[in-house]
Amino acid sequence: MAGAALGVVSGRRRQGKSFLLQALAEATGGMYFAATEATEAESLRLFADALVRHTREIPDAPFRDWNDAIAHLFRSFGDRPVPVVIDEFPFLSRTSPALPSIIQRELGPGGSGRDSAARLVLCGSAMSVMGGLLAGQAPLRGRAGLELVIHPFRYRDAAEFWGISDPRLAVLVHAILGGTPAYRYEFTQGDVPASLADFDDWVVRTVLNPQTPLFREARYLLAEESDIRDPALYHSVLAAIASGNTTNGGIANYVGRKSDQITHPLNVLEDCALVAREPDLFRSRRSRYRIVEPLITFYEAIMRRRWPELEIHRAENVWGSVRQTFLAQVVGPHFESLCRDFALDAGETLYGGFPAEIGSGVVGDPAKRTQIEIDVAVLAAQEPGQPRRILSLGEVKWGEVMSHHHLERLARARTLLEQKGYDTRDTILACYGGCGFTEELTAYADDDSRTMLVGLERLYQA
Repeated sequence: MAGAALGVVSGRRRQGKSFLLQALAEATGGMYFAATEATEAESLRLFADALVRHTREIPDAPFRDWNDAIAHLFRSFGDRPVPVVIDEFPFLSRTSPALPSIIQRELGPGGSGRDSAARLVLCGSAMSVMGGLLAGQAPLRGRAGLELVIHPFRYRDAAEFWGISDPRLAVLVHAILGGTPAYRYEFTQGDVPASLADFDDWVVRTVLNPQTPLFREARYLLAEESDIRDPALYHSVLAAIASGNTTNGGIANYVGRKSDQITHPLNVLEDCALVAREPDLFRSRRSRYRIVEPLITFYEAIMRRRWPELEIHRAENVWGSVRQTFLAQVVGPHFESLCRDFALDAGETLYGGFPAEIGSGVVGDPAKRTQIEIDVAVLAAQEPGQPRRILSLGEVKWGEVMSHHHLERLARARTLLEQKGYDTRDTILACYGGCGFTEELTAYADDDSRTMLVGLERLYQA
């Protein structure tokens, strides 16, 4: 490739971005610079020092501003293509808003990047900032040859990373810490629950222990987002979602605001990749909100309400009184999301077609004046002129043995959706059970190809 190239790497904190990029720079002879919170003048000096250490060339004059620094950077890497990583880029762009425009100019015709072999990589954890670098009318839009988002480990990979072979224990741990790599060693000092019986003690000695970094981590995740200006409001919004109030109206009622007054906080949380808005697959223009980071859900549902007691080392008493809340408000919804991930990973053979869209939804039952919640809905791609094909309808239960009653609810939903014009001829009814299934339901599923049971062992089977 002629000339310099640009890449943008982003992802929430603690996912290993810096570790990977620093290792890449070391392996290829590239340069790695980690910005800090500092004034523009100090940041320029730190950047100049890093550049001198790497190139062993001293500039003719100190950099006056980032115009000089970026131009000199590209001129310093003209021999062979190597990565030049600027980590924590939002720290720089916050004090120097013109920096993206300067990079854009130097990458363009007539810029110093024309004769450079540098592969400039901008990295950061402030998702709202990094997401905006290449969006809309942003100066760098169309300039990047790489846009990479580092995600947490998926649930099966997380269990392997933690060395947990018991699927029930894996779900419980994942419901608290998710797939964030740093929590495995740096934040728990390598402490892994030895067994399901050790789980409660593990919670008390790690995440609920004021002496561990995990204890305040959820608070820091929110505080580190520069776009969050009113922490009290945002914590209340997150607490509403963690308590099961997942619609716009439900969140507004919980917070004590009007619906239009929480639109902005929800948008900010979405931009920060802390909250995801998931559409109802069967009701247009309706959606639910879900907290993306499990540790924040655990903090808002469990820790925040009992913070004073936890700070004075009464974790064992607190955990004993909130464990059922944890199972109902944290593990239950989290298990539903894992089951949707299971469906997402499935190939064409499992559901009889490629799962193009996966989510949840509500099916109204006018005759009974009730609503049927579908926890895992799997839809095929929309074909022009054809009714939308539903590959599967699923119900998820973490804390109860699933029976024929749950299957009947799904069958009723299938009938109602057929009446609405969906193609349900081959729809598979799926029960996802954390506590297993009755013998009657198991025997029925063995004889019916349109009934599928997914227990914990199957959920974690690669």
